[in-house]
Amino acid sequence: MKFLKSAFRKKIFVQILFLVTAITVIGSIGYSGYLIGKKYPQNLIVKGVANIETDPKALADFSVFWQAWGILKNEHIKGAEAKEKDLVYGAITGLTNSLGDPNTVFFPPEDGKKFEQDVAGNFGGIGAEIGIKNDQLVIIAPLKDSPAEKIGLKSGDKIIKINGDSTEDIKVNDAVKKIRGELGTKVTLTILRNGWDKTKDFTITRAPIMIPTMDWKMLKDDIGYIRVRGFNENAPRLFFDAASELLGKGVNGMIIDVRDNPGGFLEVAVNLSGWFMDKGSLVTKQEFRDKSQNREFRSYGTGILQKVPIVVLINQGSASASEILAGALRDNIGAILVGEKSFGKGTVQEVRHLKDGSSLKVTISHWLLPKGDLIEKNGIKPQYEVKISEEDSKALKDTQLEKAEAIMAELVKKALVKQQ
Repeated sequence: MKFLKSAFRKKIFVQILFLVTAITVIGSIGYSGYLIGKKYPQNLIVKGVANIETDPKALADFSVFWQAWGILKNEHIKGAEAKEKDLVYGAITGLTNSLGDPNTVFFPPEDGKKFEQDVAGNFGGIGAEIGIKNDQLVIIAPLKDSPAEKIGLKSGDKIIKINGDSTEDIKVNDAVKKIRGELGTKVTLTILRNGWDKTKDFTITRAPIMIPTMDWKMLKDDIGYIRVRGFNENAPRLFFDAASELLGKGVNGMIIDVRDNPGGFLEVAVNLSGWFMDKGSLVTKQEFRDKSQNREFRSYGTGILQKVPIVVLINQGSASASEILAGALRDNIGAILVGEKSFGKGTVQEVRHLKDGSSLKVTISHWLLPKGDLIEKNGIKPQYEVKISEEDSKALKDTQLEKAEAIMAELVKKALVKQQ
């Protein structure tokens, strides 16, 4: 990132900067291009573009890019109509896609504004977190009481089409733009679910979306249950309320449910972990390209809940901060994980604003669990794998929670024997 910052200060035109930066990574290919260019030199005249200076340290023959530019502008049937800015944005988009990271995205100015509005928290849509898994657009998790949940969408559902248009090779940002729209309007998603023989269309009315946070209650045998639905700024206060109330009633064990929780702020996951482990325990490690920048995040609470058995419920809709909390509890205090393998979203993105109002959401690091496991694409596998069948779902039977309660009953018995 030091290179990027210095480049901005020197006002190097952004598309040249990022193209040269990425192509440097594949220097051996660039050197081959250099040899070809040396053998067959050409004079290129590029019109309509400013700031085309290149980095003298680059190993790639960048004239190939301008050669392609000239051919498209001068020979393509629509070349005369093509706007230079659109060609530049297309080039940056292609550069971004070449990294093979669906979480690194280029936003032209208008798209960048929409992205920042979405991050603010309240928006119109269907109320579902979406992402790319195994090159397929999927529902990570529908939000509680959202249009997506009410119509029956589930974690892991594959989105095959949006309003009849195929989602093959679609980027998450483009899918979001298609799914969201004016309040009260409808969007149709063509869904394929594991176990289905054919797809099914779901037509959903867009509505204002408020992200929920937390539910809690006391189960039988004095087992506390807290459902963490999101890691937003309200979560620490609500978790304090939940834990205080349940502890006041004398819990024998605690079930923490982060199913269908797409994540949120890392700081919140670290805050909640402090209820379960000793102060200073490693929650997660942030690993950068430059290892000297690596950071460790450690708990800073009282650890009051480590005195009771802990079971954590996860599923394929548990992502990001959910996986960090679940993995930290497993690695630090031996919490039992029940449910399904989590989603596997363990990278960190930051937004870099470019000088013309466009922006890049760039993956800068990834998360490691306390014992060194990489979350990204791997997810977390529970010790007890339990799936909820279509029949159980229709009958409102939560087999995963039932299994968690059964395991907790055994853990409580063992804990009571030790105390005697």
